Amino acid sequence: MNGKVFLKPIITQRGMRGMAMVWEQGELFPKANELESQRTKFLLGKYKSMKLLMDDYEKNTKAMQMIGIDGEVARRIDSDELHADKTANAVILMDKQRWVYEQYQLYTSTIHRAILLIQDDEAKQAVIHRYLEGHSFKETILFFRHGLSDSTIRRKLSEGIESIANTLKLMGIIEQIKE
Repeated sequence: MNGKVFLKPIITQRGMRGMAMVWEQGELFPKANELESQRTKFLLGKYKSMKLLMDDYEKNTKAMQMIGIDGEVARRIDSDELHADKTANAVILMDKQRWVYEQYQLYTSTIHRAILLIQDDEAKQAVIHRYLEGHSFKETILFFRHGLSDSTIRRKLSEGIESIANTLKLMGIIEQIKE
Protein backbone atom coordinates (compact mmCIF):
# COMPACT_ATOMS: atom_id res chain seq x y z
CA MET A 1 0.00 0.00 0.00
CA ASN A 2 1.07 3.56 -0.41
CA GLY A 3 2.32 4.79 2.89
CA LYS A 4 5.24 4.72 5.24
CA VAL A 5 6.00 3.93 8.83
CA PHE A 6 8.20 6.24 10.84
CA LEU A 7 9.09 6.98 14.46
CA LYS A 8 7.66 10.17 15.93
CA PRO A 9 8.77 11.70 19.22
CA ILE A 10 5.97 11.96 21.78
CA ILE A 11 5.50 13.33 25.29
CA THR A 12 3.10 11.42 27.54
CA GLN A 13 0.66 12.98 30.04
CA ARG A 14 3.22 12.51 32.81
CA GLY A 15 5.83 14.40 30.84
CA MET A 16 7.81 11.30 29.84
CA ARG A 17 9.45 11.37 26.47
CA GLY A 18 9.30 8.47 24.07
CA MET A 19 8.90 7.35 20.49
CA ALA A 20 5.81 6.03 18.76
CA MET A 21 5.44 4.28 15.41
CA VAL A 22 3.16 6.23 13.09
CA TRP A 23 1.60 5.06 9.82
CA GLU A 24 1.28 7.76 7.21
CA GLN A 25 -0.91 6.80 4.29
CA GLY A 26 -0.80 8.57 0.95
CA GLU A 27 -4.22 7.54 -0.36
CA LEU A 28 -7.34 6.13 1.23
CA PHE A 29 -8.46 4.44 -2.00
CA PRO A 30 -5.39 3.85 -4.18
CA LYS A 31 -5.86 3.52 -7.94
CA ALA A 32 -3.99 0.77 -9.76
CA ASN A 33 -1.63 1.82 -12.55
CA GLU A 34 -1.32 0.09 -15.95
CA LEU A 35 1.31 -2.43 -14.76
CA GLU A 36 -0.82 -3.35 -11.76
CA SER A 37 -3.85 -3.82 -14.03
CA GLN A 38 -1.77 -6.10 -16.26
CA ARG A 39 -0.67 -8.12 -13.23
CA THR A 40 -4.29 -8.41 -12.16
CA LYS A 41 -5.30 -9.61 -15.62
CA PHE A 42 -2.44 -12.14 -15.49
CA LEU A 43 -3.69 -13.45 -12.13
CA LEU A 44 -7.27 -13.61 -13.36
CA GLY A 45 -6.09 -15.63 -16.36
CA LYS A 46 -4.43 -18.11 -13.97
CA TYR A 47 -7.38 -18.30 -11.57
CA LYS A 48 -8.98 -21.46 -13.00
CA SER A 49 -5.61 -23.27 -13.20
CA MET A 50 -4.79 -22.30 -9.62
CA LYS A 51 -8.16 -23.65 -8.43
CA LEU A 52 -7.65 -26.93 -10.31
CA LEU A 53 -4.14 -27.38 -8.91
CA MET A 54 -5.37 -26.59 -5.39
CA ASP A 55 -8.14 -29.19 -5.69
CA ASP A 56 -5.63 -31.74 -7.01
CA TYR A 57 -3.22 -30.99 -4.14
CA GLU A 58 -6.00 -31.40 -1.56
CA LYS A 59 -7.15 -34.71 -3.03
CA ASN A 60 -3.71 -36.19 -3.71
CA THR A 61 -1.35 -34.84 -1.05
CA LYS A 62 -0.49 -38.31 0.33
CA ALA A 63 0.13 -39.75 -3.13
CA MET A 64 2.33 -36.78 -4.05
CA GLN A 65 4.36 -37.29 -0.87
CA MET A 66 4.87 -40.98 -1.62
CA ILE A 67 5.94 -40.24 -5.19
CA GLY A 68 8.34 -37.63 -3.87
CA ILE A 69 9.92 -40.10 -1.47
CA ASP A 70 9.85 -43.26 -3.62
CA GLY A 71 10.15 -41.79 -7.10
CA GLU A 72 12.87 -40.08 -9.03
CA VAL A 73 11.35 -36.60 -8.68
CA ALA A 74 13.34 -35.89 -5.51
CA ARG A 75 16.54 -37.51 -6.74
CA ARG A 76 17.95 -34.14 -7.73
CA ILE A 77 16.18 -30.87 -7.23
CA ASP A 78 19.07 -28.81 -8.52
CA SER A 79 21.05 -29.97 -11.57
CA ASP A 80 24.24 -28.56 -10.01
CA GLU A 81 24.22 -31.09 -7.18
CA LEU A 82 27.06 -33.62 -7.27
CA HIS A 83 25.20 -36.08 -5.06
CA ALA A 84 21.62 -36.14 -3.91
CA ASP A 85 20.07 -36.74 -0.53
CA LYS A 86 16.78 -38.18 -1.72
CA THR A 87 14.98 -37.95 1.64
CA ALA A 88 16.01 -34.34 2.26
CA ASN A 89 15.09 -33.41 -1.31
CA ALA A 90 11.68 -35.07 -0.87
CA VAL A 91 11.06 -32.90 2.20
CA ILE A 92 12.14 -29.78 0.30
CA LEU A 93 9.86 -30.75 -2.60
CA MET A 94 6.87 -31.28 -0.25
CA ASP A 95 7.54 -27.92 1.44
CA LYS A 96 7.65 -26.22 -1.95
CA GLN A 97 4.38 -27.85 -3.01
CA ARG A 98 2.70 -26.76 0.24
CA TRP A 99 4.07 -23.21 -0.15
CA VAL A 100 2.70 -22.99 -3.72
CA TYR A 101 -0.65 -24.31 -2.49
CA GLU A 102 -0.77 -21.65 0.24
CA GLN A 103 0.13 -18.88 -2.22
CA TYR A 104 -2.61 -20.06 -4.59
CA GLN A 105 -5.08 -20.08 -1.68
CA LEU A 106 -4.17 -16.49 -0.85
CA TYR A 107 -4.43 -15.30 -4.46
CA THR A 108 -7.67 -17.11 -5.33
CA SER A 109 -9.49 -16.14 -2.14
CA THR A 110 -8.42 -12.50 -2.50
CA ILE A 111 -9.40 -12.42 -6.18
CA HIS A 112 -12.78 -13.94 -5.32
CA ARG A 113 -13.34 -11.29 -2.62
CA ALA A 114 -12.31 -8.52 -5.05
CA ILE A 115 -14.74 -9.81 -7.67
CA LEU A 116 -17.60 -9.84 -5.17
CA LEU A 117 -16.81 -6.17 -4.42
CA ILE A 118 -17.39 -5.08 -8.05
CA GLN A 119 -20.37 -2.74 -7.86
CA ASP A 120 -21.53 -2.95 -11.50
CA ASP A 121 -23.48 -6.23 -11.78
CA GLU A 122 -22.89 -6.57 -15.52
CA ALA A 123 -19.12 -6.13 -15.06
CA LYS A 124 -19.17 -8.60 -12.17
CA GLN A 125 -21.07 -11.21 -14.20
CA ALA A 126 -18.77 -10.76 -17.20
CA VAL A 127 -15.66 -11.23 -15.03
CA ILE A 128 -17.15 -14.27 -13.27
CA HIS A 129 -18.04 -15.90 -16.58
CA ARG A 130 -14.71 -15.08 -18.22
CA TYR A 131 -12.25 -15.73 -15.40
CA LEU A 132 -13.81 -17.65 -12.50
CA GLU A 133 -15.61 -20.07 -14.77
CA GLY A 134 -12.66 -20.09 -17.19
CA HIS A 135 -14.41 -19.33 -20.46
CA SER A 136 -12.58 -17.85 -23.42
CA PHE A 137 -13.16 -14.27 -24.49
CA LYS A 138 -15.13 -15.49 -27.52
CA GLU A 139 -17.32 -17.74 -25.34
CA THR A 140 -17.95 -14.81 -22.99
CA ILE A 141 -19.08 -12.60 -25.88
CA LEU A 142 -21.36 -15.35 -27.18
CA PHE A 143 -22.83 -15.92 -23.71
CA PHE A 144 -23.73 -12.24 -23.19
CA ARG A 145 -24.56 -11.46 -26.83
CA HIS A 146 -28.33 -11.63 -26.24
CA GLY A 147 -28.35 -8.48 -24.14
CA LEU A 148 -25.04 -6.67 -24.69
CA SER A 149 -22.94 -5.67 -27.68
CA ASP A 150 -19.36 -6.92 -28.15
CA SER A 151 -17.93 -3.50 -27.30
CA THR A 152 -20.05 -3.27 -24.15
CA ILE A 153 -18.86 -6.69 -22.98
CA ARG A 154 -15.25 -5.67 -23.66
CA ARG A 155 -15.81 -2.45 -21.69
CA LYS A 156 -17.50 -4.29 -18.80
CA LEU A 157 -14.57 -6.72 -18.59
CA SER A 158 -12.14 -3.79 -18.53
CA GLU A 159 -14.15 -2.04 -15.82
CA GLY A 160 -14.25 -5.26 -13.79
CA ILE A 161 -10.49 -5.79 -14.12
CA GLU A 162 -9.87 -2.18 -13.08
CA SER A 163 -12.09 -2.61 -10.02
CA ILE A 164 -10.31 -5.84 -9.05
CA ALA A 165 -6.88 -4.24 -9.57
CA ASN A 166 -7.85 -1.32 -7.31
CA THR A 167 -9.11 -3.72 -4.63
CA LEU A 168 -5.99 -5.91 -4.84
CA LYS A 169 -3.84 -2.80 -4.53
CA LEU A 170 -5.81 -1.67 -1.49
CA MET A 171 -5.40 -5.15 0.07
CA GLY A 172 -1.65 -5.14 -0.61
CA ILE A 173 -1.70 -8.20 -2.87
CA ILE A 174 -0.53 -6.45 -6.06
CA GLU A 175 2.93 -5.86 -4.60
CA GLN A 176 3.38 -9.62 -4.03
CA ILE A 177 2.68 -10.64 -7.62
CA LYS A 178 5.68 -11.29 -9.85
CA GLU A 179 5.00 -12.73 -13.27
